Amino acid sequence: MPIKDSELILNPDGSVYHLNLKSENVSNTIIFVGDQDRVEKVTKHFESIEFSIQKREFKTQTGHYKGKRITVISTGIGPDNIDIVLNELDALFNIDLTTKTPKQLITSLNIIRVGTSGSLQKDIPIDSFLLSSFGLDLNGMLHAYQINTINNPDIEDAFIKQTNWSENKAKPIVIKNSDLLEKQFESDKTHKGLTATAGGFYGPQGRILRLPIQDSNLNNKMDDFNFKGIRITNLEMETSAIYGLAKLMGHHAISLNAIIANRASGTFSKNPTEVIENLIKYTLDKIAN
Repeated sequence: MPIKDSELILNPDGSVYHLNLKSENVSNTIIFVGDQDRVEKVTKHFESIEFSIQKREFKTQTGHYKGKRITVISTGIGPDNIDIVLNELDALFNIDLTTKTPKQLITSLNIIRVGTSGSLQKDIPIDSFLLSSFGLDLNGMLHAYQINTINNPDIEDAFIKQTNWSENKAKPIVIKNSDLLEKQFESDKTHKGLTATAGGFYGPQGRILRLPIQDSNLNNKMDDFNFKGIRITNLEMETSAIYGLAKLMGHHAISLNAIIANRASGTFSKNPTEVIENLIKYTLDKIAN
C-alpha cells in the first residue's frame, strides 16, 4: 500500500519536503549540528564539497574528509526538528519515493550529533567532551511512536521516583546509544553519562526569568540521580529524540557534546568557539579512522 501524498510530502523536483534533498545528495554517514552556521565550521575541513543546499534552518553539505564521504546537516533546535530531519532522511534511503512504498532492504545510517551542552555535574568541567551513553527524554515527543521495544523502564522508574515526577508531564523515556558508535568515538578525552533532553531552553531546563516553573528543585534532584552508576551529566534539546528515532528505524546514533557551561558551578567557557572546533576535529578524525 503506497504512503499517502499528505503523509510523505515531496517537492516538485522529487526531493523531500523540508530538507529539499534527494538520496544521491546524502552520505550514509551524517553529522548533525544544531546551528546552520556551524555546518561550514565542519565542512571547512573537507578536501572537497560536492553538494550544498539550504531550506529554512536545514542546511546540508556533502563532501569528503580524508577520503570519507560525509554529510553535515543543521537540524535547528529541539526534538520537533529532529522528528522532521530523521524521518525525511530515513525516507530518502528506505522508501521508494517514486512509488512511495517502503523498501524491503533497510539501509542503516550512522548519525553523529556534534553539539554544545551544559554539565550538571561539578566533576565534568567546562571545555571537556561528553559522549551520551543514554538519552533521557523529558519532552514527550517519542510517545507519538511505539517505543516499548527500545526504552529502559528500570532507569525510567528510578528517575520518576527520585524526582517525584509530575503526572501532568510526559512520562520520561530512556534510550541507549549505539554500542557500535560508542566504541568508535570513545577515548580518554570523553566523559560519559546520561543526557537529559528537554523540550525548551528556559522553564523546561529549570531557568527562571519572570515565570514560575512547576518544579524549581528539579535540576538539583537530577544532579543527585544515580542508577547503578548512571548519572545525569548534562541537559540539552536533541539527544533523546535522535537516539529514539534512530533505534526505531534501525540506524546507529551517537551524541557528542562540547561542554561549554557548568550549571553546578555556575561557570561558562572563556573560549567556547575553540572547544567546539576541537570537538569537530576530534569527530572528523574518528569518522575517517
